[in-house]
Amino acid sequence: MSPSPLQPVEESWTRALVVVAHPDDVEFGAAAAIARWTDQGKIVVYCMVTSGEAGIDGLSPDECRPVREAEQVASATIVGVDEVEFLGLPDGIVEYGVALRRAITGVIRRHRPDVVITNNFRETWGGSAPNQPDHMAVGRASLNAAGDAGNRWIFPEQLADGVEPWGGVAQVWAAGSPDAGHAVDTTATFDRGVESLLAHRAYIDGLGWESFDPAEMLEGVSRPAGTRLGVAHAAAFEVFSLAWGE
Repeated sequence: MSPSPLQPVEESWTRALVVVAHPDDVEFGAAAAIARWTDQGKIVVYCMVTSGEAGIDGLSPDECRPVREAEQVASATIVGVDEVEFLGLPDGIVEYGVALRRAITGVIRRHRPDVVITNNFRETWGGSAPNQPDHMAVGRASLNAAGDAGNRWIFPEQLADGVEPWGGVAQVWAAGSPDAGHAVDTTATFDRGVESLLAHRAYIDGLGWESFDPAEMLEGVSRPAGTRLGVAHAAAFEVFSLAWGE
């Protein structure tokens, strides 16, 4: 049985906030989509919940943190993103809960996006491949925080110095979800997505992936999604609507 077709995502928005757990999370699949949108003149801001400081076995967290932050900033620039925030939560042990919702809600209220983009937060990537705990915590909290941001009685201490509630998030998109029903054509920007992943060289080298081919890896995801969308390459998303009745 053939996979069901994917529907195009809504692209009439102006501002997006990307909230993920680690540097490199965007680049393993969604960066080419970000390049498409910045080329259209849309504003995209990145928020990294951690600095990925536990990601390289050969470097202590204090040594690793600035390396991974610098790689993420360079990677973001390749796809047209000029603003990258790091919340500084501890890598590898991010916990879903009120504290995480509060932190992400604050970022949403400051940046006032139309769309929040996060990573797959299902238990697996499809089949038997388990997801990582930080991804699951951050994705779920991002979905909840998109609703929290519009309620002035949730985390009211944030409403100072000109910060106001923000109920303008229309949708939350989870990139790479096995339950994705939507996608966007990344054929024209696929190569920049590959380049942005290559910017994480210290991380890739630290994993010992000597024969790692980023183009081949990303094609393994983008081509099947593209087939379902009717294009060469695509990035797939599970779309959650925050509007009543949708």
